[in-house]
Amino acid sequence: MVANGPMLRLLPRLDDDVAFYWTSGEDGVLRLLHCNACGFFIHPPGPVCPRCLSRDVAPEAVSGRGHVETFTVNHQQWIPGSDPYIIAWVSIDEQPDVRLTTNLIDVEPEDVRIGMPVRVVFEQAEDVWLPLFTPEGAS
Repeated sequence: MVANGPMLRLLPRLDDDVAFYWTSGEDGVLRLLHCNACGFFIHPPGPVCPRCLSRDVAPEAVSGRGHVETFTVNHQQWIPGSDPYIIAWVSIDEQPDVRLTTNLIDVEPEDVRIGMPVRVVFEQAEDVWLPLFTPEGAS
């Protein structure tokens, strides 16, 4: 049983500060907030760079590749008939201390490993494109 497919989700509000993050998947590209002064990626997004305190921040495309830092498998059926799903922290290759809380798809829970290379895929839900991750090399 592969933890896969659309699930019922509470969708984020598309406030000005974060709308770019939740909608950038429309073109298949993961974007994170980036400080133009020092080059630091900021996640979750905020108006000021935590490294240099610059306000010169803007969304920037990243490769969408990363590694599983840690994960857990949720077996609680919050929705009757739902399958277990994998919640993970994924570090991005451009800056490994940036970690996204996400779901892993197209992988059996027993096959997930710390350090496993993954890549972003997007699931559209209304006007939001949710960044999910799948093992590198998965179709």
